[in-house]
Amino acid sequence: MANRDDRNLTNPPASGGAVGGRNDWSTERQWWQQNYRSRPYATDDRGFDFYEPGFRYGSDAADRYRGRDWSDVEGDLRSGWDRYEHRGASRSTWEEIKDSVKDAWDHVTGGGHDSHTRDASGTRRTS
Repeated sequence: MANRDDRNLTNPPASGGAVGGRNDWSTERQWWQQNYRSRPYATDDRGFDFYEPGFRYGSDAADRYRGRDWSDVEGDLRSGWDRYEHRGASRSTWEEIKDSVKDAWDHVTGGGHDSHTRDASGTRRTS
């Protein structure tokens, strides 16, 4: 994935989007819808609807596997992609969608330059 330091992206709202220490998908969705085109993997022939299930999967996974490293959970996520409940009509393969999943994971966990992170109480903070 490309270096995020060279991108100038809109930051997510400082109020976060956490509800009880978990992501609020409507807040996350709004942020991704406004910013997905600037991602290095986004192509002109694929709209937000293509990437949305990956963003949601990565966001959900960041909550479910809180405190674990991406490298520890990627295999589980790869094998679970075909069964993900919010995948909808998407027929994308793991290889096609994994960059958006990882991007959303980084966005929530603080693994990326433009991410929002959580403090010890689970409250979101913007970096």
